Amino acid sequence: MLCPFSICVLSFIMLFCLSLVFVFLGFYFIMMDLVYFIEWEIVALNSSSIVMTFLFDWMSLIFMGFVLFISSLVIFYSEEYMTGDLTVDRFIMLVLMFVLSMMFLIISPNLISILLGWDGLGLVSYCLVIYYQNVKSYNAGMITVLSNRIGDVALLMAIAWMLNFGSWNYIYYLDGMSNSFEMTIIGGLVMLAAMTKSAQLPFSSWLPAAMAAPTPVSALVHSSTLVTAGVYLLIRFNSVIFDSGLGQALLVISGVTMFMAGLGANFEFDLKKIIALSTLSQLGLMMSILAMGLPKLAFFHLLTHALFKALLFMCAGAIIHNMKNSQDIRFMGSLSGQMPLTSICFNVANFALCGMPFLAGFYSKDLILEIVAMSYLNSFSFFLYFFSTGLTVCYSLRLAYYSMSGDFNSSSLHPLNDQGWVMLRGMLALLTMAVMGGSMLSWCLFPTPSMICLPMWLSTLALSVSLMGGWVGYELSNFSLFYKLQSFHYYLISSFLGSMWFMPFISTYGVGMTPMSAGGLMLKSFDQGWSEEFGAQNIYSYSMGYSGVNQWWQNNDLKIYLVSFILWIMVLVVFIMI
Repeated sequence: MLCPFSICVLSFIMLFCLSLVFVFLGFYFIMMDLVYFIEWEIVALNSSSIVMTFLFDWMSLIFMGFVLFISSLVIFYSEEYMTGDLTVDRFIMLVLMFVLSMMFLIISPNLISILLGWDGLGLVSYCLVIYYQNVKSYNAGMITVLSNRIGDVALLMAIAWMLNFGSWNYIYYLDGMSNSFEMTIIGGLVMLAAMTKSAQLPFSSWLPAAMAAPTPVSALVHSSTLVTAGVYLLIRFNSVIFDSGLGQALLVISGVTMFMAGLGANFEFDLKKIIALSTLSQLGLMMSILAMGLPKLAFFHLLTHALFKALLFMCAGAIIHNMKNSQDIRFMGSLSGQMPLTSICFNVANFALCGMPFLAGFYSKDLILEIVAMSYLNSFSFFLYFFSTGLTVCYSLRLAYYSMSGDFNSSSLHPLNDQGWVMLRGMLALLTMAVMGGSMLSWCLFPTPSMICLPMWLSTLALSVSLMGGWVGYELSNFSLFYKLQSFHYYLISSFLGSMWFMPFISTYGVGMTPMSAGGLMLKSFDQGWSEEFGAQNIYSYSMGYSGVNQWWQNNDLKIYLVSFILWIMVLVVFIMI
């Protein structure tokens, strides 16, 4: 049996080497314009065969490389973060199963094998969310797994509908049949599945709840695996979504999700939940760009977001680890003096999230906003894009103000330091990619520069909105007493905006009080009531009565009854004749 240290190190080395191979293969496939479609016949019996298909193109290879790179650093980081956990080997095995499920999903051009990875992600994510065994984790795991089951059922219905085609390899039907009725139905079901996995409205409440998992899991889930699975699936199905007109509905839903998450993060004080809501906001951005028919740009933002979001969660984990598991940002402060190296990584990741030139997030976010400004878009969607960008900078600067500046607000006897070198090495590797990754990906994915011609006020709008959002975030934090008093003054509005528009309550109490109670009533009245009375129990009672008569008949001598019967007949005949 390997010790936990060797499991972490071996997993890190294996995944890191594989990630380099896949990334370089992906860049080679881009340059040579290659696509490999591999079919592996697992079982052949008479005329039937079970075939496993794999699709290797530049998109799947680069995405696999990024997932493996981030997961390798997360496992390396977990070696120190999970110190003292007696079941750390089980934790590493769960993370490896999680990564394996994501690999299946990425390389599958077939809805059946996609379901294998899709359900694997759902099951292992449930196991990881309830890893810390307490009531809060159990509740969070339950809302996570039940929300994702809706998407699983939608995917199963899409598989059933694809029986019309004679094959489950959806990749064959995307171009020629993208606006047919059958593909529209399948596209709608796949879109529903992607909305549950990527936590779009009205399925958003599970994403902050999943923060009950250990922080390394959050770094992996919120950067490149679970929540991006829906986005990746829609990138593959983009021609169906765009041609069938489903993109218009997706644009509104994802835009409102982006706006809702940005507003909610400004009212939140839990460090991990703020970062989770920022993930939700960025997922809305990716989905909305997909709805506009730009899958390559959505994929570019997915990759750059994975780099700085994993770094942001790792820094948050290091801070929580040193704060002795306190996550409230009001108890932090002056962390830049106590943990300078962690603070550098944290601020760089925050600036990349805001789209600071020339960090990773800038290359994708700025390009997205400029293309949005150049597109034929209604004023409501245009407002959601740019206002949500301002909100991103607003909550990021608020988070930095509470945690990095001012006085230290926790106990005077504190263990804050930057001596966790194992965690820091993992963070510094991601720091390099958060600074350089955006430009490298931009050069590889978009070798020909795009010509964007805008008037001055539109070309500077993204920068102006970001600066305005940052100023508002700073002012709100600076006048925190006034801000809190106003929040209490308008308590209903504050509670509505700060609780994701009451979505967690609807997802728990609403589901529990209405459909569940109705289901209990149906169970008592029908399944255990009239159905039993006229069904199984009725048949049972009649069968028991008839079998009793039959048994009584079997247990007696037939001759005695026959003689008695004949005698009675004779007596009756004599009586009638007389």
